[in-house]
Amino acid sequence: MALDRPMAMAKTAQPLLSVRNLRVSFALDEGLVRAVDGTSFDVMPGQVLGVVGESGCGKSVTMRAILQLVERPGRITAGEIHFRRRPVNGGGEDSAEVVDIARLPPRGPVMRDIRGGEIALIPQEPMAAFSPVHTVGDQIVEAILLHGHRWQEGGRKLKRREARDITVGLFRDVGISMPEQRIDAFSWQLSGGLRQRAMIAMALSCKPRLLIADEPTTAIDVTTQAQVLALLRDLQARYGTAIIFITHDLGVIAQMASYVVVMYLGRVMEEGPVDDIFHAPKHPYTRALLRSIPSLYGETRVALPVISGALPHPFNRPPGCPFHPRCPDVMAKCSGAVPGLQPVGTSQLASCFLHHDVVEPE
Repeated sequence: MALDRPMAMAKTAQPLLSVRNLRVSFALDEGLVRAVDGTSFDVMPGQVLGVVGESGCGKSVTMRAILQLVERPGRITAGEIHFRRRPVNGGGEDSAEVVDIARLPPRGPVMRDIRGGEIALIPQEPMAAFSPVHTVGDQIVEAILLHGHRWQEGGRKLKRREARDITVGLFRDVGISMPEQRIDAFSWQLSGGLRQRAMIAMALSCKPRLLIADEPTTAIDVTTQAQVLALLRDLQARYGTAIIFITHDLGVIAQMASYVVVMYLGRVMEEGPVDDIFHAPKHPYTRALLRSIPSLYGETRVALPVISGALPHPFNRPPGCPFHPRCPDVMAKCSGAVPGLQPVGTSQLASCFLHHDVVEPE
């Protein structure tokens, strides 16, 4: 479905990534799980896009679909994922090829070149992402050699010694001390913070156009969290890489993102600039998320507000608006039809009948 965006959201640049009506389903013995159910959003060049929502809302599955890494029995059942590839032969952005990732074979040569080479992932748990039987340096060197043309000049094949030197430089860029020694360490010999920095170095090793950070600060302490966030901001400003930052922590989103997408049960409930989302949320779900954030100025010994109810069972999704069983502003029509994602005001989009009467087509 074509999406008319508010006037203030019109961009002169073409989107780097454009996701339209994406649906990802898992066919299980117990029934069909619609993990992503019609998600649409854009990522502009150099933008930091924050994706927020409760656990189980489809954030990570959406990002794995962008990388064609959805595990079986899951599969992309509908939608488009248009990605603007790096211009070839020194051409400008007008010469860039746009491919529909949803139509590419997951193990085909084009997807293998995009995955890691042009779209990189920082996973939730780097300990599980690194092989424990190879040094972190060797794993990054292999990635650089696989996508070596990102560093080559004049078509010359990159040598392993050169790839190792590049890796040392990346370690230094991400703040790993003694990079010449740490490059030969195994992942289990590094602290959580160093592992996360090494994973960021791997993600940046092939100069990606888009970096997907899937809750990169979840498993580390708050001091290291602050250091990693500062590092990502610095690297994004230095390289101009677009970032999709996935988290359930709205405080992190306030620091990192310029634009926010709020997801619930595999659908986008609201999106807009970070200041507008925080100061003038339009969707009841967004307002409920913001109310649940602890405040330094709140009353002591008072229970924090919570969102009533719980996420529905995957095999028993509610009809109509997916949030209506928990919504404080529910209306009769909310249980019978799904509201479309439509412009609200000058800069936001919301999927809510409080603001419009547009029904999502089946």
